Amino acid sequence: MPPAFLLAADSDTLIRLSPVDLAIIVIYFVAVLGIGFYLKAHTKTGDDFFMAGREMTAWVAGLSFLAANLGSLELMGWAAAAYQYGILATHWYWIGAIPAMLFLGVVMMPFYYISKTHSVPGYLKLRFDERSRALSAITFGVMTVLMSGINMYSMALVMKVVLGWDIHFSIWVSSLTVAAYVFLGGLLSAIFNEVLQFVLIWLGAMLVPIIGLIETGGWAGMVERISRNFPGHNYTSLWSTLGSVGDNPMGIHWTGIVLGLGWVISFGYWTTDFLVVQRVMTAKDLRSAKMAPIIGAVFKMLVPFIVIVPGLLALAVLPMTLTGEAEALATGGHSYNEVLPLMLARYLGPGLLGLGVTALIAGFMSGMAGNVSAFATVWTYDIYRALWRKDASDAHYVSMGRWCTVLGVLVSIGTAYLVMQFESIMDYVQALFSFFIAPLFGTVILGMLWKRCSPSGGFWGLLAGTVSSIAMWAWVKADPSALRYIAFSPEAKDMAENMYRALWSWLICVGVTVAVTYATKPKPIAELAGLVYGVTPLPDEGHLRLYERPMFWAIVVSVVLAAFNIYFW
Repeated sequence: MPPAFLLAADSDTLIRLSPVDLAIIVIYFVAVLGIGFYLKAHTKTGDDFFMAGREMTAWVAGLSFLAANLGSLELMGWAAAAYQYGILATHWYWIGAIPAMLFLGVVMMPFYYISKTHSVPGYLKLRFDERSRALSAITFGVMTVLMSGINMYSMALVMKVVLGWDIHFSIWVSSLTVAAYVFLGGLLSAIFNEVLQFVLIWLGAMLVPIIGLIETGGWAGMVERISRNFPGHNYTSLWSTLGSVGDNPMGIHWTGIVLGLGWVISFGYWTTDFLVVQRVMTAKDLRSAKMAPIIGAVFKMLVPFIVIVPGLLALAVLPMTLTGEAEALATGGHSYNEVLPLMLARYLGPGLLGLGVTALIAGFMSGMAGNVSAFATVWTYDIYRALWRKDASDAHYVSMGRWCTVLGVLVSIGTAYLVMQFESIMDYVQALFSFFIAPLFGTVILGMLWKRCSPSGGFWGLLAGTVSSIAMWAWVKADPSALRYIAFSPEAKDMAENMYRALWSWLICVGVTVAVTYATKPKPIAELAGLVYGVTPLPDEGHLRLYERPMFWAIVVSVVLAAFNIYFW
């Protein structure tokens, strides 16, 4: 017999919030809007609106860097992925995030920061030419509005499952609230709200795993229940089942995890996606800019506790009650994407429930604001100013940034409905990353580390990688048997296909870039100062004490990461 709280879903609402719960949610909304109104007076110049004045400390920049990523996509999407694929979803936090975050801090931030660019497309303009900047800016803009639809959809799901609100009404009300405070204070408002949201997310989301593990008898008890519920399937081993595609729920080989995720998608996202890189660029000095991703990596390593564990707990206490999105819509049941709201309903009572729902709302606000502020910057500086109005006043660009914030939200509302067509939110996200992020990483890393890389090589490599990734996706949609060529197995699931498609698109981008580079003229060395290794003098950190050096903390985090992977092998 299904649990009582699932039976309650037949009524208009899964649960009812007490006055205390509603008060907590209302206070949160008032607080974020209040921050927006307060910071509007401090947001006068383009640097204030788009780059928060470049005055953030390492801790503020680091927490904002992580909070921009730790949105409802993370909270709900990866809880859903953990229910669907088991502990393998943790790879997206550890091997699929930590090494890239450390690489960004130690290797790449000096060039982003020293060049004083406003965006990653802006860096490509300096390193290559206007063609590369325009292509990356347009593809980033498309990806951003598509991604922001995920946050809207996730928030609407919370309101539907928990409160019984109409999903369309939820999308409009919640998204317009975010538009208001980003419109007022720009990136400065987004960053300060993201730090607040980071704290609320942890306070609210950690309640489910703590109470759930108490119910199941700790980690060992949860693993035993999952094994009993799914005999013959291993949902709780991180690496031991990856030797064969048929041995794990994702249908993926370890090469897909290490190369497709750990190298291409991970490094592509954390080092070139302007949504997160923008936060680090606001640091007050180079050392703070290098430390910010390392601080973010420490907390990122702990996030699976509040995201992956709830999905695993659902496997232990809700076996075989959730389905893919299409089947859920057809039957009136619950989908993978609703795991976290259902677990909130199971474990949290009055007061605690309000905190938990506020955590999800905070996650939505954080992710949505990150997308909107990044879109506003890239649109204003890398599309509007570069292609239409090159010599307008600073005040004009601030005004444009504010109004394209509203436009970005309205376009994103339309994309929210696209997400409903995917069984899992994360399958949708990883598909977008394989289209746009994987080839972009190939272009940026070659440009940053290889002096010979030419402007034409950068442009044609990026274009070839992007087009080939979309073409491979269309090929598999038209002919499912093509999966054996893209993912090396006809049994591969959507997530495995995304990993291998990302790897192929990166290889194509790199191959075309190298080939075109040797057939065209490179930029003069004098124009590469501050942009490329071997041409840019980097500040010496020899005067800093050992524990003050970013490299020292990067090594510490790497050792702890290795220990975690061995323990959960």
